[in-house]
Amino acid sequence: MSSSADHRPDPADLARFRALCGARRWTSRLTELGRRTAAPSLAGRAAQQRHALELVLARLAETPSLERATPAEQRIVAFARQAVRLSAALPPEPRKRLRDRIEAGLSGEATLMPLFHLLRTAERHRAMGFTVAFTGLAEETPWDLTISRDGATAEVACETVSAEEGRQVHRGDWCALVDRVNPELQTWLAAHPGRYLLKMTLPEGMVSDDQVAELHRRISGLLAEQKRQDAGADAVLKLDPLVLAGAQVAVRGLPAQLRAQFGEEAHLAVTSAPDSGSVFVMAARAGRENAIATAATRRMAAAAEQRLSGAHPGILSVFLDDLDRGEWRGLRERMELEGATRRWMTEATARRVVAVTCASRMELFGMAPPDAAAEGELRFRNPSHPASKSAALAPAILSSN
Repeated sequence: MSSSADHRPDPADLARFRALCGARRWTSRLTELGRRTAAPSLAGRAAQQRHALELVLARLAETPSLERATPAEQRIVAFARQAVRLSAALPPEPRKRLRDRIEAGLSGEATLMPLFHLLRTAERHRAMGFTVAFTGLAEETPWDLTISRDGATAEVACETVSAEEGRQVHRGDWCALVDRVNPELQTWLAAHPGRYLLKMTLPEGMVSDDQVAELHRRISGLLAEQKRQDAGADAVLKLDPLVLAGAQVAVRGLPAQLRAQFGEEAHLAVTSAPDSGSVFVMAARAGRENAIATAATRRMAAAAEQRLSGAHPGILSVFLDDLDRGEWRGLRERMELEGATRRWMTEATARRVVAVTCASRMELFGMAPPDAAAEGELRFRNPSHPASKSAALAPAILSSN
């Protein structure tokens, strides 16, 4: 599918986008992110990943970087350009609502991903031959877009769902735990050279600061007492020698080997002492599998009830954020997202929905399969909706292959 994201970026596009954000707000945000991402910690690296859009736009403001922009970075600039054009086309009050959305995306843990997902959703429907109106901004409709083609009209509600909502062990809490424990591990490795693997099973997961603090206390006690195991109702810890094929060769190859052994749902961390060659690996899993697809359908149900009028067929455009490539690929290949969505479509809360689309950062950044969905999104048609066989709506509602 061709797109305006194919055009080469122009420095003026970035300047206009910064002006749309507000120079003071933009500078303040970059200062905040610079402080958070500068720390040599797992939390710092996680912040870099979560706030990639803002950081890329800031880096590309330098002309040499813009000239060397990758295809993914060019897409980011193109969506920023679309935001500026949308703002210019809106009357004053809707324009203020757009700026409010941008300001919200530049605050705290929020990101610009929901806005860019909205812009990409509009772009895709225009490319399918639909007329697209930003009625959410222009008229304050609960849904975001009204699309029309050959006399047929549909409402499109865009939702952003963090994968954290379905994880039994929150990635943010894991980062906090690793950053707390890491200094102690460095000291412990200096006194106990070797290669170690601490496996942790967390029956109830880890989703709160209190759980992080308690697990930190348990790990510290295990190391201080030089125990090999610590079992409790909320966590089972087992310390063993690290034995992996080829693991003695190079630390840099450990992450891939560990991921292959423990699977995509495991949380992993490697602490090394380069001078001695010592390594301490932590691997944690929850007692239950992640429920990211369930979290997505839970949001679908709420959005269908609260954001679609029922006067026209409804389309839910869901953006799944905070996923890495392996997780997104696994959700697709195991058909977890499709299965959960189709089961939900049999429920009464789906009665206003003619189709659901799902995408991730991989599609927004224009990655190729198998990292991204082949058609740029997953699309599931609701066969029980009266408009499910509409020829005019077909490009937007027919299930993807």
